[in-house]
Amino acid sequence: MGSMVFNFEEILKNEPKFRLKQVKQAVFCDLIENWSEARALPKSLQEKLQKEVSLDIKAEVFASDNEEVVKTLIILEDGLKVEAVLMRHKDRNTVCVSSQVGCPLNCSFCATGKLGFKRNLSSDEIAGQILFFNRYLKKEKQRVSNVVFMGMGEPFLNYENVMGAIKILNDKDGLNIGVRKISISTAGIVEGIEKLAQENIDVNLAISLHAPNDELRKKLMPVANKYSIAEILEAVNEYIELTNRKVMFEYIMIKDVNDSEAQAEELARLMNHKLYMVNLISYNATGIFRPSSPEHIKEFKKVLEDYGIEVTQRYKLGRGVRGACGQLAGE
Repeated sequence: MGSMVFNFEEILKNEPKFRLKQVKQAVFCDLIENWSEARALPKSLQEKLQKEVSLDIKAEVFASDNEEVVKTLIILEDGLKVEAVLMRHKDRNTVCVSSQVGCPLNCSFCATGKLGFKRNLSSDEIAGQILFFNRYLKKEKQRVSNVVFMGMGEPFLNYENVMGAIKILNDKDGLNIGVRKISISTAGIVEGIEKLAQENIDVNLAISLHAPNDELRKKLMPVANKYSIAEILEAVNEYIELTNRKVMFEYIMIKDVNDSEAQAEELARLMNHKLYMVNLISYNATGIFRPSSPEHIKEFKKVLEDYGIEVTQRYKLGRGVRGACGQLAGE
């Protein structure tokens, strides 16, 4: 059995041009799971593809009680495991994808960091996570509408493959997800932010900040020893200058660590650009930290709003399925 590859151009190079469209239609739109279901293709081509391209995605599924959050553990060809999470809202289906198996950054609040780093995912392995959930949603005649690179791994440390995956996701004949519905979240890899600014592609950029100063950030996120907040903001401002796109700063609310009123004021002073917005996230407890109380988050949010900063709040999703990234692969 072959491996899952979406570079059909290469495999079909000796076929008539229209075959490419038929193959993409079968895989990404009809969501076939076996090449014999691709009725439009001649038998000989079905057999060739059956040998060379696997459509099989091995995965275990864990759903929360109300199925609002569905988590999958995908078993890759080499036996390594990676997670993806589907979050269902009334008007959209968002999938949080992983870009690496494990993560080299070892942030102290993150379950994935504890796994260490195994390897980068290929573009196909990243896109396969979306394909898996499209198949999952097929019975309800729904599809994945939004994608966030916030799963396992640091997307900008696997830059080329993440960009390759976005191409597959965005392909009109393929998964057909608009770039504006795709977000990349980085722990602040400055070179990645600078590169993205040059791409001329309208994906959304999010920065995992989680602390209002370098001192605290270094304790939470070792990557802060390499990139200061000032350097990150400089790269972000350049990105905004070139793209005129809003940038979201993510801030996990951790009890007695980064949630005081003084820290809210410090954060507010950093967020001094009209195209910055802050997303406060209730912490999904893994290990040593506890989440801030709802009242506390409210007060923190009010301080930011009083400074005129745009703030959104993300509630905990996925507690029933151990929704914090890395919690399943770690078991």
